[in-house]
Amino acid sequence: MRFHPSYLLLASTSPRRSELLARMGLRFQVCSPITQECELFDNGPEEMVLKNARLKADSLTSARFKDALIIGSDTTVDLDGIALGKPLDIPSASKMLQQLSGRCHSVHTAVALRWRSGNFIHEFYESSRVHFKNLDLATIEHYFTIVDPLDKAGSYGIQAGRDLIIKSVEGSIENVMGLPIQNLAKIFSQQNFNFAE
Repeated sequence: MRFHPSYLLLASTSPRRSELLARMGLRFQVCSPITQECELFDNGPEEMVLKNARLKADSLTSARFKDALIIGSDTTVDLDGIALGKPLDIPSASKMLQQLSGRCHSVHTAVALRWRSGNFIHEFYESSRVHFKNLDLATIEHYFTIVDPLDKAGSYGIQAGRDLIIKSVEGSIENVMGLPIQNLAKIFSQQNFNFAE
């Protein structure tokens, strides 16, 4: 058995997750997961993101990647127990932001770690609370000139145009972006996994 994975493999083509791993100073590779995301859940959106993170990581847990530490991750916006995924179009994106306007919601991000050669499996999720400002249609339309909502759960991203729509955040901002890097760094430290550049 190896005592350390050979490399870090991100099972996601999300530029935000790549940006966050780079911010941690890690060297990593990217591979698109081979799976269909689940959008149904029985026990809350937290269960859904954990299942999707697991599906993404497990889709790459093959002999080809047996020496890699694979990161699967999934994020959703939770408004009163209802998961707001990626919108189909701009009108549905606008409707989502109108739903979030003036309210507080949760953002859940799950992470599934897999290292086949080391028989290592670890999963967790983290939640942050996001308080939205009151938004009128003009503000939403302006926001969409800054941020493309169609590839984002809940139709918004926190890294651009934040002051237009968000009043405050409780918890990790990086978690809202799509990867709870503080928790991830803690696990790497506990396991003596070092992927620093």
